[in-house]
Amino acid sequence: MKVTVTTFGIARELMGGKRVEIELDKNQVGHLRKVLLTRYPGLADLRSILIAVNQNYAEDEQLLTETDEVALIPPVSGG
Repeated sequence: MKVTVTTFGIARELMGGKRVEIELDKNQVGHLRKVLLTRYPGLADLRSILIAVNQNYAEDEQLLTETDEVALIPPVSGG
């Protein structure tokens, strides 16, 4: 299955675009996380990466479908 991941902040820079299509052989958020870290090793240097599915933060066990809205949210700094 394929999911389209919308990226923000430093994740966008590391992944090379606002939207990235990812091919998965398992439909869980945790598997997506592993694929992203393998494909884009620079993500592993970030303190935390959150994955949101349909505008809600997702746990690794959550199942994905090709129609889900998936977003990769890097750490946010501010003052």
